[in-house]
Amino acid sequence: METLNRRAAFRLAGLSALGAALAACAPDAAGGGAPKGDAAAKRFGFTSWSLNEEAQKAAVRATVDAYAAKHGVRIDTASFPYNEYLNQVTLKLRGGQLSGAVQLDISWLAALAAMGKLKDLGAQAAKGGYTDVALSSGRFQDRQLGLPWTTGSIGLVANTEVLKKAGVEGMPATVEEFEDALRKVAKLGGGITPYAAATKAAQLKDILPWMRTFGSPLMEGDTITVGDDASVAAVEWYKKLYDAKLIAPDVDRFDARALFAQGKAAFYDDAVIARGVVAAQSPDKSLTEKMAPLARPVLKAGDQPQALLWGHVIVVVDGEGSDAAADFASYATSDTATVTAFFEKVKLPPTTTAGLADPKVAGDAFTTEWTEKITKTATPNPFWRYAGYAQIETAIAEQVQAVLVGQSPAKDALARAAETAKPLQK
Repeated sequence: METLNRRAAFRLAGLSALGAALAACAPDAAGGGAPKGDAAAKRFGFTSWSLNEEAQKAAVRATVDAYAAKHGVRIDTASFPYNEYLNQVTLKLRGGQLSGAVQLDISWLAALAAMGKLKDLGAQAAKGGYTDVALSSGRFQDRQLGLPWTTGSIGLVANTEVLKKAGVEGMPATVEEFEDALRKVAKLGGGITPYAAATKAAQLKDILPWMRTFGSPLMEGDTITVGDDASVAAVEWYKKLYDAKLIAPDVDRFDARALFAQGKAAFYDDAVIARGVVAAQSPDKSLTEKMAPLARPVLKAGDQPQALLWGHVIVVVDGEGSDAAADFASYATSDTATVTAFFEKVKLPPTTTAGLADPKVAGDAFTTEWTEKITKTATPNPFWRYAGYAQIETAIAEQVQAVLVGQSPAKDALARAAETAKPLQK
């Protein structure tokens, strides 16, 4: 799972070159031109970063080979490392050098959709049996441009052994209960960080679901609402945790995983891949038995827990071989035998009701619990609609860090963040 570790970090840190690369492609939004090539051709391409990663390439290759053999088609595969992937795909799509099916991180869908060259997969989606949350990850402006391959979320993970030692009974359900649990853990001493929350600027967009927890929509229409009373309250609360040493300075996802793996953190934020990543780092071979997914605590009872959607979709480029590519995308993401076999190999949750209900998946308590507690109410980052989403997140993160280190009051800092973000809404 180490390649997943690196891959998640690249996405979560943001891609600094993304805005410029995609801005250059913006003119295609108005007219991508007619699709080129024979849509009914029985040869198509499949581009995937997973084919470049040791942890997943065998499982992906098995899916590709099985479909090709069953349907008598030829699939030409291509791959790029994750941290180069989007720029490569963007340039090749713009230059007419990309066809067939393409794996995408869900945060990239809007940017590629703006080029006007993706096939509408609504017909495949309608018969796939996907969950509503999964379908939302592949939807752009009321069109189903991607079929969900794996759908998860960024949520909280708890170490139940640490909580038990601290005298925390049951999982905290509200912000007040969560803070109380952190204070109990702090009394354990021994170098334990109660909540290994992100405090480095590169990762501080983890504050966004907390802003939503406190009532900020982040965006209303095309207006960024960061800087409203709710987002200010969330950052002031985060600052309170920081000052009380309930969260620690200079922590990113890698640091948080290391602390948790060593039994030195009670809570931290991660994707559903957390179990495999942390287990590989931990000297405690029973750590996975002590890990529990936690629905993000709410401000008041009855509120909906907040989580950021996470996952991959398969899109199809309109044109040469696009009909067969769309059928392949449907097969890879919704055929029950295929998605459950994929889950057994890489532990990435399927996106269909039947796949999640299959004994091979349903019998995995951690994945099932994560899906029910966290992914069920996860929503996309509203900034993903913009090519400059990473820069918007950076503008917010830098100002939140300024608050944490005492350089600025929250209200002033978030007002500056919103002003910086406005010209990036393109």
